[in-house]
Amino acid sequence: RVEGGILNWGADMTTENNPFEVGLERLCSLDGDFEFQGKAALRQIRDRGISRKLVGLEIAGDKLEMNFTKWPVSADDGVVGQVTTALWSPRLERNIGYAWLPIGLAADGIRVSVATPDGQREATVVPMPFVDPGKRIPKSDPAVVR
Repeated sequence: RVEGGILNWGADMTTENNPFEVGLERLCSLDGDFEFQGKAALRQIRDRGISRKLVGLEIAGDKLEMNFTKWPVSADDGVVGQVTTALWSPRLERNIGYAWLPIGLAADGIRVSVATPDGQREATVVPMPFVDPGKRIPKSDPAVVR
């Protein structure tokens, strides 16, 4: 699920989050001539902008075991966020995960540090989904079911 950018309710997002923070704004049709509960609140969030975002991370180092607790994420100013999910991807041959970060640190290529049970590890913000974000799967990829 993580490689494909699929989020886990309760681990990666909760009722405290909104679709704009988790990258699901494409599913929010707010300008049509129809009403639904929460439309005004979502418009306010869209117009105001978000202060944090769930991002993809590549985490350096040896293979990670999947986390079952939130791991602190740090930048120069101290703890700035938390890893919600992290694990070793056999297909990608690297550690990947999701983290909540302030919007100013949510851009691809930003480097942060993650406190894992094995110690501090460097991490880089990367696009999601991890597998084929541009929808250009090579036909020779045997792992792809067509």
